[in-house]
Amino acid sequence: MNISYTLVQGAYIVAGLLFILALSGLSKHDTARMGNRYGIAGMAIALTVTILAATIGQEAGGIQIGEESGWAGLAWILPAMVVAAVLGMTIAKRVEMTQMPELIAMLHSFVGLAAVLVGWNSSYEKLVDYPKVHDVEVFVGVFIGAVTLTGSIVAYLKLSARSRAPR
Repeated sequence: MNISYTLVQGAYIVAGLLFILALSGLSKHDTARMGNRYGIAGMAIALTVTILAATIGQEAGGIQIGEESGWAGLAWILPAMVVAAVLGMTIAKRVEMTQMPELIAMLHSFVGLAAVLVGWNSSYEKLVDYPKVHDVEVFVGVFIGAVTLTGSIVAYLKLSARSRAPR
């Protein structure tokens, strides 16, 4: 049993739209609660579909895409999620409200790093003959991820007063 490639891509688009709505909602105090709900819903969709696609596999037009990992894949994914959740909760409890901008900048740098690593990994995949537009998408994703990574690290250093702007 495999999950449809079209369903996976559609779920990612829906999750992406929910993330955009989350950012929009978080821009105002009055809509922040709804923005958080959109973000939670988007992440729940993205995580569920990613875990399903990794463990049971994907197919497009009756052709298997990649290999399903089954329980072995789940054995890698779940501990990573637990470690990340424990680290995130521990850090969030220790941070003072006045240090929140630095925390957000540092965590945002991990988002950029993840984008770079996912794109880099995708460029090594040879099992599927992707169209050339995939290479362009990977390049743009890695580029934006790298800019996000470096920009967020600079923002963290400036917000935490560890770096000053040149005079």
